[in-house]
Amino acid sequence: MSALSDQLVTFAILAYLVAMISHAVEFALGNARKVAVAAPARELVGAGVGGPGGPLDQPVVSAVTRPDRSADRAVLAGRIAAGLTALAAALHLGAVVTRGLAAERMPWGNMYEFVLTVTWIGAAAWLVVLWKQPSLRRLGLFLTLVMVLLLAFAELKLYVQVVPLMPALQSYWFVIHVSTIIFASGIFLLGVVPAAAYLMRAGWERGKRSFPYTLARRLPAAAGLERLTFTLHAFAFPIFTFAVIAGAIWAEAAWGRAWGWDPKETWAFISWVVYAGYLHARATPSVRRNVATWIAVVGFLTMLMNLFGVNFFFTGLHSYAGVN
Repeated sequence: MSALSDQLVTFAILAYLVAMISHAVEFALGNARKVAVAAPARELVGAGVGGPGGPLDQPVVSAVTRPDRSADRAVLAGRIAAGLTALAAALHLGAVVTRGLAAERMPWGNMYEFVLTVTWIGAAAWLVVLWKQPSLRRLGLFLTLVMVLLLAFAELKLYVQVVPLMPALQSYWFVIHVSTIIFASGIFLLGVVPAAAYLMRAGWERGKRSFPYTLARRLPAAAGLERLTFTLHAFAFPIFTFAVIAGAIWAEAAWGRAWGWDPKETWAFISWVVYAGYLHARATPSVRRNVATWIAVVGFLTMLMNLFGVNFFFTGLHSYAGVN
């Protein structure tokens, strides 16, 4: 089962990569549009254009238009990309499930398994968003890019063999606390994609034409991206809050104290404060939407610090097997 999980991860990365390339093709081909075509001369004469005394020596364009073929190719590439993303998510889920079966426990016992599951939550949530709002499909380029980078990093730098769960984690609170942290983190992972896209698109709509704003030329309207950002964060924040509280209860049961300012506890608190600040700023009319969105991006950076920075550079009661 462990070997099968490893193979499924590899196939999932490849599927996400091909989906990303397909999204890039859709992005490059541009928006659907129609082009005017010149009608044959006899059609123009029959329509009263040209003939005796008519301006046959001047180019005349028919009012009839036909779709630009590149637009059809863009739509096809986008649909292929969405299908490949769904396939990749299915392979990804298979990797998570077989990893858990191999370990005979929930597959969240180390950083590798945590990243593997968080990224699947993000991909699954994206497919739900895409099903509800197909017009947002071009965001898939950035989502699949994030999937490829995080999964490749997990495979190259975080991978560990399947090992039993350490005694400190052998508790029903392990399922309650870690599952809610993973779910909230996966939604925050997805949420940062429209947040970054909104900041670029809003700049493009204000007339900025330098990099990276040029990347947003074919993205959906800024207002829709901002609404999606808020919806995802408003959904994930209460779950994250519950996860932090559940962690404190578990710490009280395991270590005799609910809070001890362990590095992970500290950074979880920082993340909670930043995300609470984003939601407060988003609800305050005097705060500009781009300022509030920057706070959401900073919140995700604190989540990355909590996951990677704390485990690589700090020591504490919270640690993942095989990393520190």
